[in-house]
Amino acid sequence: MRDFGYQRAHDVSGAVALLGADPDARFLGGGTNLVDLMKTGVERPARLVDVRELPLDRIEVTEEGGLRIGATVTNSDLAAHPEVRRRYPALTQAVLAGASGQLRNMATVGGNLLQRTRCGYFADVSKPCNKRVPGSGCPAVEGEHRNHAILGASEHCVATHPSDMAVALTAFDAVVSYETADGPGELPLTEFYLPVGDTPHLETALPAGALITGVILPPAPVAAHSRYRKVRERASYAFAIGSLAAAMDVRDGVVRDVRLALGAVASRPWRAREAERLLTGGPVDAEAFAAAADAELAAAQPLPDNRYKVTLMRNLVVAVLTELAEEAAR
Repeated sequence: MRDFGYQRAHDVSGAVALLGADPDARFLGGGTNLVDLMKTGVERPARLVDVRELPLDRIEVTEEGGLRIGATVTNSDLAAHPEVRRRYPALTQAVLAGASGQLRNMATVGGNLLQRTRCGYFADVSKPCNKRVPGSGCPAVEGEHRNHAILGASEHCVATHPSDMAVALTAFDAVVSYETADGPGELPLTEFYLPVGDTPHLETALPAGALITGVILPPAPVAAHSRYRKVRERASYAFAIGSLAAAMDVRDGVVRDVRLALGAVASRPWRAREAERLLTGGPVDAEAFAAAADAELAAAQPLPDNRYKVTLMRNLVVAVLTELAEEAAR
């Protein structure tokens, strides 16, 4: 591991200034991803700016009826918060599905959004990887890609984003707030992660030196009737091979509102806009659910060893929407 400096920030402007003074510095939250990458040599910061003591650890109800979640709120506190559990149950379920209790106690909301892919080629500095070393190639395309992307990928990268939390936040139109030396800014989470294209090393639209200060969830009555379902290769402490955050409002047998976001199928959480469009105003039955899933997955371009994900995600959409429909009918 490269020798590095360490400084603790005590206010947001001070943290931004510290990072601005050293282009090789990184913000440190819980460190559950960054420190691991430092150990393997993927990340080699010259300095860590510890932001855990910044006053960004609160969850508040907004005047509009949504939630404002501070960037240093731990995953455990987020999952346990009564307003999160009541207003956005799928978010609680996603966070609880994400890691062990020990990791959730350390991991922060801001850090969760910025975690890097778990692609084995990215994590191994002896292998080429366009995300780690631009222009070096993507060996996953011809190599091990069973758990890789089927949507939105390119010949330059087929890695997936690992966050469970971000999938639920995407379904509910979350907005990321941040601070730079020039002042505050906001990015809808659907625009926060950049498309892969031919620049997979550019992962987010955050300005250089920006510090995430929080996440804003707008009011969404449909979110109270939501759930998150994660499919993985073992029962616990594993990253998803496919996941779904879903919410649905049903009245008189008709879908009035629906939110769908897919996880572990792309380099970013995948908002299923086409499926939502087809479902809204339509009947509540398995045939309609399957047709909507098929329309969304028509854009899939799987590789030989991850074709199973197309069927997996189709079945997942149908199963979860059926459960929500049955729940609404009770």
